[in-house]
Amino acid sequence: MTTRLVKLLALLLALAAPVAAQQPAPQPLTFWYDYTVKPGKEADFMTLVKTLGAPVRDKLMAEGVVLGWAIEVPVLRQPGAPTHTIWFAVNDMAGIEKVQAAMTAQREKLAADEAAKKVAKGATTEDRIQAVFDETKTRDWLTRDIVFNAAAKVPAGVQPYARYNSVKVLPGKAGAYRQAWEKYNKPVLEKALAEGAIIAYGLGVEELKTTGSWTHFAWYMAKDLASLDKVRVLYNADRAGRSQDERDAITAAFRELTDPDASRSMITRTTVFKWAE
Repeated sequence: MTTRLVKLLALLLALAAPVAAQQPAPQPLTFWYDYTVKPGKEADFMTLVKTLGAPVRDKLMAEGVVLGWAIEVPVLRQPGAPTHTIWFAVNDMAGIEKVQAAMTAQREKLAADEAAKKVAKGATTEDRIQAVFDETKTRDWLTRDIVFNAAAKVPAGVQPYARYNSVKVLPGKAGAYRQAWEKYNKPVLEKALAEGAIIAYGLGVEELKTTGSWTHFAWYMAKDLASLDKVRVLYNADRAGRSQDERDAITAAFRELTDPDASRSMITRTTVFKWAE
């Protein structure tokens, strides 16, 4: 290779490096469906998932539109809380539109097929939807992860647990809260990700504001509950490695930026989990 060619390649790499460095970090959108499945209808719920939603999401995941999707159930049950949540993640609003359009098309196709087969009343997909869900309690959310990272490879067949921590940031303090979160909490989660204790994490907000009970939620997913213990150990080690003044500053920072009475935590277990490679 001539000296001139070597210099040219070096110049091209030097020019390309800043461009790569300027690439924005991913901020995926997640669409959440909170459902209340009627008692004794769990098997029927899964049948609906397999015939209606799963084929759509799997196809769009294979096409690169859907990044991943899952079904989650709460570890701790609460009166009035949803029994099941289905979510799917995409890169942008165009992805949301494609999923919604495909879901509508799938419902119409199933209805047409059932009409052609003269499926008895009460046994159609639409009838079963009415029988399975308490639709007065169905709730949709659209969130964006303003901070996000995931393992390069998610273990095959894993059905992870997810921990969610929601907070209500005080008006005008969102920027300061994110800075504090990225300064004090993100490094711990990055370490947990690097050590394999978790498979993904993020800091999310509602893309479309529909509630005043919280403003931000931090989350991470781990392959099992034991891994949540590992994350706790990492947090404790991080704080223990700081001076008392630093620990007091961290406590004060978050206390001054949020409404502590509005903070909530929950853990869910995935019964279906799929993530694109």
